[in-house]
Amino acid sequence: MAAGHLVRRFFGSLRPGRPPAAAEAWVAERLLPGERELWVRLSNADRRHAYGVARRVERALGDEATRPVLAAALLHDVGKADAGLRTYGRVVATLSARVAGRDMAPIWASKTGVTRRVGLYLQHPDIGGDQLELAEADPLTIAWAREHHRPESEWSVPVALGRALKEADDD
Repeated sequence: MAAGHLVRRFFGSLRPGRPPAAAEAWVAERLLPGERELWVRLSNADRRHAYGVARRVERALGDEATRPVLAAALLHDVGKADAGLRTYGRVVATLSARVAGRDMAPIWASKTGVTRRVGLYLQHPDIGGDQLELAEADPLTIAWAREHHRPESEWSVPVALGRALKEADDD
């Protein structure tokens, strides 16, 4: 992940407030009922970020930005809600993954306290995929939640679509 993206996400997370009402209405029109239940669990900062990702995907793909694709853009980080980490905890988790590696996440998730929350945060792609599966989301939406941090060679979504989603997320 590019340092510029991380810096923008950090400063964006410090800004208070929910997405505008018009943005929330736009989102509600594009999510299934179970997906909307997951959407409201996201932090305000994650909702603002996800809305921006979805709008960039919509501009990039035009008619190919189907409802499942937009849901994938909106809900790719939904698994982060379970960790309950705020901005500084997320910084610690990101740095921990860089130093110790993401392979430590399952071990940390089996612990207690902040260590557990860091482990859960680092496992957010799989947690989010499981949540979307239970919410009966489209298979493409589920796949992108699980795969959005994986290398392109491991994506099950069409490469052009995955690239558009990834570029919009990293913008």
